[in-house]
Amino acid sequence: MFITRKSLSRRTVLRGLGTTIALPLLDAMVPACTALANTAAAPVPRLGFVYVPHGAVMDKWRPAATGREFEFAPILKPLEEFREHATIISGLRNKPAESPDPHGITAGTWLRCVAPGGTGDPQDGTSADQIAAQKIGQDTAFPSLELATAASGSNNGSYSSTVAFRTPTQPLPMEANPRKLFYRLFGQGDTAEERESIVRETGSLLDFVAEDAAALNRQLSASDRVQVAQYLDSVREIERQLQKLAEQDFSDMDIPNAPVGTPAAFPAHLDLMYGLMALAYQANLTRVITFMSDREVSMRTFTHIGISDAFHPLSHHQSNPEKLERLTRVQTWFASSFAKFVKRLADTPDGDGSLLDHSMILYGSNMSNSDLHNNDPLPNIVVGRGYGALKGGQHLQYPQDTPLANLMLTLLNRAGVALDRHGDSTGLLHEV
Repeated sequence: MFITRKSLSRRTVLRGLGTTIALPLLDAMVPACTALANTAAAPVPRLGFVYVPHGAVMDKWRPAATGREFEFAPILKPLEEFREHATIISGLRNKPAESPDPHGITAGTWLRCVAPGGTGDPQDGTSADQIAAQKIGQDTAFPSLELATAASGSNNGSYSSTVAFRTPTQPLPMEANPRKLFYRLFGQGDTAEERESIVRETGSLLDFVAEDAAALNRQLSASDRVQVAQYLDSVREIERQLQKLAEQDFSDMDIPNAPVGTPAAFPAHLDLMYGLMALAYQANLTRVITFMSDREVSMRTFTHIGISDAFHPLSHHQSNPEKLERLTRVQTWFASSFAKFVKRLADTPDGDGSLLDHSMILYGSNMSNSDLHNNDPLPNIVVGRGYGALKGGQHLQYPQDTPLANLMLTLLNRAGVALDRHGDSTGLLHEV
């Protein structure tokens, strides 16, 4: 038997009038009778770092039992569906984050595992995500994406407004506007202004590529056509949500300098950012994403779940049971939003598995007890299997003073970035 099927390039895109839209991994991109892992189409593990401010109520986060026979504690209960893809890691400490000015440096020291003053080694201080971007992100359109839900404002690039450092002295700003992010990923034109003008006049970027999409479909199998259709439907749904946001009339409201395209409702904003992250992974536009789900010293309220307390004051609970109960509900809600993103990854085919099978996403904080501003023990959960590089389905408890940097070093090595050390690391977490 001779099989002569030609495969599409993994870099195949849909084009039209200057627009290019990347595609997910299709069967047609894998040469016939060739193992996916032995082809150029084989995706490199996606790495994600999702930051949550103000720590965690640890006895509501950490399971009582270790090993594989554990029960999810309340805050992480929304992730129970993904048990076999989840690794809860307890007992880690980030000494470089300990400071008299905790909120000022907590975010910025999370992935660096190096204090703002640096060390004797001038290479120390590049964040784990940017180390990964330098090694596994260079053949994607965006070596890394740095995202948030709160605009950086006057603190743009400081230790309180970013978790990403391209070099020890070069912090990266975080993009918080989903409309701008959409244009960046899928837009056309040389500038953001040009792209916004084009979409305003035409209505949809997908209309530009319809002819090319129809031509491509004629070359694809039925299953690939379904996958392309579902992917483009997801892009159009994000576009539809952003269009609705642009149509909102805020003329009777005093909202100074509100970025166009940022939802007034925080749950919608958070969901949009997660949706765009999933699309960026699916289209292989990037392999590395950092995301600040909210900023430190957040004054956000959560009336959608019946909590009117501002986040930061609530985090100073003084062990008051009623405040702890409300704070737990807020932190559980954040985890439930993250769980929707994880489900989307689990439901998205990617080669010989799902995006979740091929990802490693760290979800956690660089603070423990928010009332004490301490950094020990930190809340960490990693979801995804990284092509089998992570075991999943376990709760690991490490000894006192085990560095958080050991987890960063482990994730980098499991993603194919061979390093001997990172920050104040003392070794790999082999059990992960």
